Amino acid sequence: MVSRRGRFVRPLTLSVSRGNPASAHYAGIVDASSVSLVQELLPHAQERVLEKLFAIARDDAELAALLEDPHVVTDHKKVRDLSLKRGAIEQPARAWRELTRLAADARDCRAMLAGKDADMAAFAKEELPAIERTASETLDNALQSLVNAEDNKISSVMLELRAGTGGDEATLWTRDLLEMYQKYAGKRGWQFETLELTGEPGVGGVRNAVINIKGAGVWSEMNFEAGVHSVKRVPATEAQGRIHTSTASVAVLPEPDEVELKIDWANDVEEFATRAQGPGGQNVNKVETAWQVHHKPTGIIIKMMEAKSQQQNRERARRLLTARLYEAELQRKKAERASARKDQIGTAGRSEKIRTYRWKEGIVADERLPDEYALRDLLAGDFTELMRDLSQRETTRRVGEL
Repeated sequence: MVSRRGRFVRPLTLSVSRGNPASAHYAGIVDASSVSLVQELLPHAQERVLEKLFAIARDDAELAALLEDPHVVTDHKKVRDLSLKRGAIEQPARAWRELTRLAADARDCRAMLAGKDADMAAFAKEELPAIERTASETLDNALQSLVNAEDNKISSVMLELRAGTGGDEATLWTRDLLEMYQKYAGKRGWQFETLELTGEPGVGGVRNAVINIKGAGVWSEMNFEAGVHSVKRVPATEAQGRIHTSTASVAVLPEPDEVELKIDWANDVEEFATRAQGPGGQNVNKVETAWQVHHKPTGIIIKMMEAKSQQQNRERARRLLTARLYEAELQRKKAERASARKDQIGTAGRSEKIRTYRWKEGIVADERLPDEYALRDLLAGDFTELMRDLSQRETTRRVGEL
């Protein structure tokens, strides 16, 4: 078959029902020779990356055809499942179609440059650089959506902060980090909910806290925060003005949808009401508003008492247990397929120092990046530059593993 531009097109073989009128339409959308065509436009692009994008566009065409199949549209569950699958690859598939269009236009421009028509050659000479720039930007966006597709599906995380070395100053530093993330969530329009918080009343610090953050892109960005955060500053309790180093650890757990993780609540989980502990008057210590869950197969025990009602504490305890079990499952799969699968839960263990905040110099140094960042920006919840650089670094790493 020959396209309107005269190129040979090998139609796709789509697994759709016979007689489906959508088959003929979608069969011609993805040109099997388009990988080499795009390679002409972007000679520095990795061939395996272009082949991966082509394969995604092919899958998208197949799913689109299926969603128009009369035998499928009457099955609402199947339509929903296919729609979810197509939604997950929509961005890279759309980008590939744009790249093939640009590549075809670029080939036409090169033909004009080689022709005898001076006006057409002048037009092509002006148009070709713009096409190449647009194609490069389109590829960059496609790569980011390609390697981050799974991360973008997770829109809720459990953020755990724990004071480390440094005594009272470590609890103050943990409080500062907590406030920093709250401001960041506010700027991003994310929901920020405190599930559990243990303070240090003597100095106003935070010993540990569990926070739920929900919003678009929350896992894609917050997973970079997992690790040890070190601060170098003069503590408020330091009389001689000496700089101390204190730490706080941050853990970020993806909170899955209920359908993603099966828990046998009746047989594997023991849960019961209990009394809360700590300040709050006699009602706190006498009324059983707290809730404790024990996952017997793993030994995980969670006690939730931050909320005032037993029902709220029960719901929060169950959510936190689900998140921890889900993370444990991700870790297990990572260990089994470490050489083959892409790392979706960060690049380092929690014991690794990822960032140092230097108060005197007013700068923040991230161990994973060469540049330094303004301390005042991060404390104000502005992570724009830091997250951009971390995302670019991770995207480059993942693309290299494709």
